[in-house]
Amino acid sequence: MAQRPSPVRGMRDVLPDAAERRLWLESAIHQVFARFGYRPIETPALEDLRFLESGQGGDNEKLIFKTLRRGLDLAQVREVGELADAGLRFDLTVPLARFYATNAPESPAPFRAVQIGAVWRAERPQRGRWRQFTQCDIDILGEPSLLAEVELLTAGGQALAAVGLEEFTIRLNHRGLLTALLGVCGFAAQASPQVLIVVDKLDKIGAEGVERELREAGHPEQAVGALAQVLAKADAATTPDELARLLPSGIDERLLEELRTITDAVALPVGAPKARVVLDVSLVRGMGYYTGPIFEVAAPGLGSSIAGGGRYDEMIGRIGGQPAACGFSIGFERLAEVLTPAAADQSGRVALLWREDQDWPR
Repeated sequence: MAQRPSPVRGMRDVLPDAAERRLWLESAIHQVFARFGYRPIETPALEDLRFLESGQGGDNEKLIFKTLRRGLDLAQVREVGELADAGLRFDLTVPLARFYATNAPESPAPFRAVQIGAVWRAERPQRGRWRQFTQCDIDILGEPSLLAEVELLTAGGQALAAVGLEEFTIRLNHRGLLTALLGVCGFAAQASPQVLIVVDKLDKIGAEGVERELREAGHPEQAVGALAQVLAKADAATTPDELARLLPSGIDERLLEELRTITDAVALPVGAPKARVVLDVSLVRGMGYYTGPIFEVAAPGLGSSIAGGGRYDEMIGRIGGQPAACGFSIGFERLAEVLTPAAADQSGRVALLWREDQDWPR
C-alpha cells in the first residue's frame, strides 16, 4: 500500500473545523481594530534581501528562506551571497517599514495599518513551531508620542478579550531604560546589543545561565554582578514606583515617567476581568529594531508570549520613512491554541424563540 503524501516538514494542512475557527478569529480581531481606525494593507511574501538583512531582525535574519536570482549563471558565481536577491518575509514589521517608505506620500498621518498574513522562518520544526505561520499586526506610523503605545495596548487588549481571552498580563519595559541600566552597571556602550541578547534568554537558561554566558563573553565581572543583582529582584518590581526603588542611581527619571504614563493610561477591556499591566525590567524582546517602550502579553496555559511589540522609530528612518513607528503583534497561531473551541463555535449560532400557543410556521 502506497504511503499517503504529507506536507513538507514544518508545514501543515488546516482541516475544515480549524479553518472555520481561524476565519472567525481573524474576523473578530479585524472588527475590533477597525473601530480604532486601523485599515487593512497587504505586502508581498517576497522582499528584497537588502531590507530583510538590514541587521534589525535579530536571529530571525538567520532563518530567511531565500530565492535564487533569475537567469543566474552558476559558472560565474564567486560568493554564496550572489545566489539570492530576495527572500520570504520572516515577520510583518520589516515589510511594513518598506511599504511605508514606498507609499508614505499617499498615506494619512498618522497612518494606522492592520495586517494578518503568513510569514516564513527556516527553523527546526518542533511542537508549536512551524516554518509557515500567521501573524496579526497593528501599527501606528508617524506618531512620536506615547499616545501610540497607549492606543495599541488598549486596542490589542480589547481584541484579545473579544475572542474570549479573559485573563492575560501585559508586561512592559523600555529599551532606553535597559540601555541606561547596562551603562550604569558598567557595560561598554558598544556591548549593549550582545548583552541584551543574553538577557533575553533569562526565562530559558535562568539567572545563573545569563551570568555564566556574560562572564564567558569577557564582560567585566563588576558589571555582570551589578546586573545580576537587578535581575534577581526583577519579579518584585511590577509598578513604576517599585521599579524606581530597584534600579541603581544614575538612570534618567524621564524613562520611568514614560512607563508610568503608559500604565496609567491603558484602558483594559471589561471583557477581561483578570487582565493587568505590570512592569518587567528583564523584558528585552529579541528584535534589534526596538528603540523605546516594549511589551509582551502572557496568557495562562501557554509558556511563551501570545502577543508583543514596541516602538521601532529607527527602522522607518533608515528605510526612508518618517522616523516614528510603534506596533503590536498577536501570535495568531498561539492565540488559536489557547482559545476555547466554544468561543468560536457559539459565534455563529442563532436562537429562535416562540410561544407555546403559537403555531410553528409550516
